[in-house]
Amino acid sequence: MKPTPITSACLAETMPDCSNEKALRVLQAATTVFLKHGFSAATTDMIQREAGVSKSTVYAHYANKEILFIAVIHAECTAFAQTLRGIQFQPGGLRKTLAAHGHAYLNILLSPSGLALYRVVIGEAPRFPELARTFYLAGPHVIASMLAEQLANAVQAGEVDVTTVGLDAAATLFFSLVRGEAQMQCLTHPDATPSAAQVDQWVELAVITFLRAFKRTV
Repeated sequence: MKPTPITSACLAETMPDCSNEKALRVLQAATTVFLKHGFSAATTDMIQREAGVSKSTVYAHYANKEILFIAVIHAECTAFAQTLRGIQFQPGGLRKTLAAHGHAYLNILLSPSGLALYRVVIGEAPRFPELARTFYLAGPHVIASMLAEQLANAVQAGEVDVTTVGLDAAATLFFSLVRGEAQMQCLTHPDATPSAAQVDQWVELAVITFLRAFKRTV
């Protein structure tokens, strides 16, 4: 079964009414159910029972399961991105800025909800590519764009030169360096939790590699 086509009108329906207690209960219940069972196996009956509301209440706020899953993606990705919004570049502090972004990113990526959402989205991507694309645009793309803005400030300060690849590609590359081994380890060892020292090492390796590639030399 293919999902309902995702249009601008559909996307408008995914934003929960934060003043409506039942809408938020449905969204929270859907998050729990989707992350535990996946998109295909989850049903609105399961979400209804988890939320403790009627089925009509679910549909009153979210037209169908696809719209509800998109709402979950947006809510989770928005919460994740908020943890990086306070990181600002200061002249002379590029290494510190990159390290802060790297640590914040791994805190998101390696959290139980971060890993669960990634597993669900990637697992469903072949059958529901529009949902996977929504995840990419709401999550990784937004986070990379925030770092690109900080890199633009570093370029103006004369600390880096990313003209060979561009700001967006440089930001994406940095997060790819941070994510690679860390995410693979946690996905393939689900019962293991990386130590703070291990996280520090992953971030430091990414920062060193990035600076060696793009740091401007006088």
